[in-house]
Amino acid sequence: MLKRLIALAMAGWLLLSVVTGVAAQASYSFSLDKEVVNAYWNADGSLAVDYVLSFTNDPGAHVIDFVDVGMPNSNFDQASIKADAGGQPLSISSDYQGQGGSGFSVDMGAAAIQPGQQGSVHVQVGRISQVLYDDTNDPGTYASADFSPTWFGSSYVHGATDLTVIFHLPPGVQPAEPRFHTAAWPGNGTPQTGYDAQKRITYTWHASNASGSAQYTFGASFPQKYIPAGAIVTAPAFDLGASIVGAFTCLASLGLPGCFFAFIIGMVVLSAVSSSRRKLEYLPPKIQIEGFGVKRGLTAVEAAILMELPLDKVLTMILFGLIKKGAAQVLSREPLQIQALKPAADVTLFPYETDFLAAFDPAHSAVRKFKLQDLLVGLVNSVSEKMKGFSRQETLDYYQGIMQTAWQQIETAGTPEVQGQAFDEQVEWTMLDKDYDGHARRVFTGPIFVPMWWGHYDPTFRTAGAAPAVGTPAVLTPGTSGGRVTLPGANLAASMVGGVQNFAGQVVGDVGAFTSAVTDRTNPAPVSTGSSYRGGGGGHCACACACAGCACACAGGGR
Repeated sequence: MLKRLIALAMAGWLLLSVVTGVAAQASYSFSLDKEVVNAYWNADGSLAVDYVLSFTNDPGAHVIDFVDVGMPNSNFDQASIKADAGGQPLSISSDYQGQGGSGFSVDMGAAAIQPGQQGSVHVQVGRISQVLYDDTNDPGTYASADFSPTWFGSSYVHGATDLTVIFHLPPGVQPAEPRFHTAAWPGNGTPQTGYDAQKRITYTWHASNASGSAQYTFGASFPQKYIPAGAIVTAPAFDLGASIVGAFTCLASLGLPGCFFAFIIGMVVLSAVSSSRRKLEYLPPKIQIEGFGVKRGLTAVEAAILMELPLDKVLTMILFGLIKKGAAQVLSREPLQIQALKPAADVTLFPYETDFLAAFDPAHSAVRKFKLQDLLVGLVNSVSEKMKGFSRQETLDYYQGIMQTAWQQIETAGTPEVQGQAFDEQVEWTMLDKDYDGHARRVFTGPIFVPMWWGHYDPTFRTAGAAPAVGTPAVLTPGTSGGRVTLPGANLAASMVGGVQNFAGQVVGDVGAFTSAVTDRTNPAPVSTGSSYRGGGGGHCACACACAGCACACAGGGR
């Protein structure tokens, strides 16, 4: 009997050892496929955070039964935290196992993500205080708000993360007042500006190739008048340790002169790149307001504004529309002279077309550029109004589809006549293509029947048998077929592209400066600040902010 008991005990111990060993081998291993973070900087100086975290658990890994969420500091209201999975409420636990010290855990319960499965969790934190600091560029005037979304240990998370971070600035902040802090991360360091449903200004950063195990810090500064004075955290003005380390690192690698000049050159280059990109972003923030569905019925010109195509190209598209309507013709290209014509009685002109013709009245030659800028400001504002309540992204996708269909109809045309007809009908929509030059040269390879209105666009063009106008440069005589006129496709493509270049050279001038004049009126630049911040990496939180501000969330542990 004793031998039997000993044998059973050993068998049980062996079985327990095997089970325990298997369990020990199963560790957390997952990908953070998507992370969407809304950070609300409120009028009382507090911060509210809304997370949506989407995971894929690896086969054979530990079940994702808890999700650790790091917090900027310990001043978060535990009672304001809510979490759910697919609308099913989840419990909040104080058993936070993330690094950095401040945070909480979401108990996934029945919504735990099993090995090989996908799942999401929605987390809301209603109030976090002591998160705003005095801006180093404008102390006493501007508040600095920096924030790092929660991240996870590199030993647990792998793969790319589609990360979106949206700052909602305090109510009342005006478009020209806030300043973004340029983010150092895989995405664009300059945020996209917009408004949320409560008309609060938003800054949005997005990257599809972020890392779920990296700390990224995003920041903004805004006037302190929009928050209580007591909301500003008093912090040391100078971090001696960090400054000494940075100085010695620079000196060791470049020496004193090299370190100084590298800093100056870097600042100049970053400023130039940011400024150049900003000039082309002429859409006002309100066009970014969240909405649903597609805004149909936009003209090709209005769709070009929505796509923020270069403004010289937009003006060329307006010209093509007027020529097709029989309301204008190009008298000469050098110098550029456009003559208004009387269109048919049943033809209606859009307001921007009427303004375009007025700008090219010979009496307005001295102020033509300014009238064209006024036209474009009105056009941008009109498109912005039409987009209210609609999704910009869905609408962009819709008109991209129209453009692609237009090219397909031209590309699949079986004869020069059919191709010419398709070009006649779709010319404005094809011009939405950002690679119009290359696309046109690839498509128009053989002869093409030119539209009846082509002569009003190209003053060097003459129909078969017609004598060229006096002083008109000699050109290749088009061919004829059954009374219709054909032109080599390469000539047609070159003429189209040349039209845009002609606008840029003779009317618009410096496209960047011209666009900047429009942008200053439709989308005043959020001023970038040199305010700095300090944050830790590798899953640790270093929020002893000695610079502009810091509300950096700590790592989410390994689960």
